[in-house]
Amino acid sequence: MAEPESAPASSPAPTPRQWLDRREAPGRRWLRLAAAVGLLGGVATLVQAGLLARAITGLVVDGEGLTELAPWLFALVGAVALRTAAGWGRDAAGLAGAHRIIGTVREELFDHLARLGPVRLAEYPAGSLAGSYVEQVQALEGYYARFRPQMVLAMGIPLLLLVAVAVQDWLAALLLALSAPLIPVFMAIVGMGAEEVSRRQQAALARAGGHFLDRLRGLTTLRLFNRAEATTDEVRAVAEDYRARTMKTLRVAFLSSAVLEFFAAVAIALVAIYIGFGLLGYIEYGPAPGLDLFTGLFILLLAPEFFQPLRDLASHYHDRADGLGAAAELIPLLETPAPAPSPARRRSSMPALGVELQRVRVTYPDGRAGLEGADLTVAPGDRVVLTGPSGGGKSTLLALLAGFLEADGGRVRIGDGEPEPVSQVAWMGQRTHLFADSIRENIRMGRAEAGDDEVEAAAEQAGVAEFARLLPEGLDTPVGEGGVGLSGGQAQRVALARTLLKGAPVLLLDEPTAGLDPEGEEALITHLERALAGGPTVILATHHPRLMALGRQYRVANGQVEEAGHA
Repeated sequence: MAEPESAPASSPAPTPRQWLDRREAPGRRWLRLAAAVGLLGGVATLVQAGLLARAITGLVVDGEGLTELAPWLFALVGAVALRTAAGWGRDAAGLAGAHRIIGTVREELFDHLARLGPVRLAEYPAGSLAGSYVEQVQALEGYYARFRPQMVLAMGIPLLLLVAVAVQDWLAALLLALSAPLIPVFMAIVGMGAEEVSRRQQAALARAGGHFLDRLRGLTTLRLFNRAEATTDEVRAVAEDYRARTMKTLRVAFLSSAVLEFFAAVAIALVAIYIGFGLLGYIEYGPAPGLDLFTGLFILLLAPEFFQPLRDLASHYHDRADGLGAAAELIPLLETPAPAPSPARRRSSMPALGVELQRVRVTYPDGRAGLEGADLTVAPGDRVVLTGPSGGGKSTLLALLAGFLEADGGRVRIGDGEPEPVSQVAWMGQRTHLFADSIRENIRMGRAEAGDDEVEAAAEQAGVAEFARLLPEGLDTPVGEGGVGLSGGQAQRVALARTLLKGAPVLLLDEPTAGLDPEGEEALITHLERALAGGPTVILATHHPRLMALGRQYRVANGQVEEAGHA
């Protein structure tokens, strides 16, 4: 890595609406299809009203029998069927588009979290991140699947019906046109705070998820220190806060719907009064004297349909609030600066590389200094042991070399500087994580394309094969999330095998024996010594005397690196 240059001024973070618009591309065709099918449903509604008015007029006014009315009735059934199919197609297309968008957002979020790395993500509770990946992304479904297509329909269908009514009676069309703008205006007034209310609800959900997951993970400790009952009260209080915020969001949603229903009912009543008095001859203004039963029925049937898209928009208005609220919560996480993705390695192993740090400075987001002018030179294939007090900068130095952090100043170089660090190093930390899968697949995570023979060789080298032979299914024995079913030492040996399988030219070890019992510690160190013999460049942070004897020692304290000799 070359010496950092001053970064250009970052562009301002997008607004939630802008962020949502930019992510619409994967599902845009489906959303347009949903809107088009919905407009087709509007045409079917217009035809249905005309056919029904014609059939009733023929029956009441013209005295037509079933034979004369049959063609109109069959056509009416077809129009109803088309309208029903259009409604189904609109919903199906909207969901298809939303799911494509959500899948893309989840991929983007997961990729960004992977690039942020464990150091940058340390300030985010695990439950909050899980909530972002699941609930907050899922909250976008209603926004894309229902609200976005309905925005088009709320403008297109009323305009279509208004033109049809105007052709029959311009005064009735004028009544509809004057009442229609009142609905979105009052909806906007009522819903102005809906986005903020929904955003707070999404934040409360993330807090509740993080709080519950953290307490669940520490349940054993809580029980040992008799804090289970107090923690139950805390969880209850957090859940109650989320319930209250959810109810507030629903109140806003129902209030906006109630406002729309009120004005729609008033407008429909005005049209009905006009049609009724016009047919009775009490109104002689404009086209009223020329009203007949067909025209009156046609307009009366279309009046509720004129407001139906606006009703649907109101019912989906909370989907808009949920989408904007979720976007407001996701934007800060996705806008957190992260290193560019590293190119994938195509070889299973590479020659050992040298490492060089010159006057490196690292500062954490909270202002803490991790490294201050640190210098370190490691020759290819050399083994370096970092010692020193806790908090002195050992883990920061290793995280920097692994690409989890970026230097604020100075020069960091691994080999010739290309490609990026993540592809050149293998990392093994203090707390390994095993996934709910077989031992074999947990090892294979070091290099996904590795064959079974390579996985088994790494398992043999790390000592995993020793205890795997005693298990019912050997390396194919499943383990639980977090390594349930294995001891701490066995889990660390699986992590060592995974690290070795990567075949990286630089191996970074951060307190690999921390938290192990003496037996597990002894077994891991024995296999670690064998695995590192004649292998890659090794940089190891430890307090263990036996591991400190593996190579040249450097003391890391107060952000400085000083050579302490060779054990």
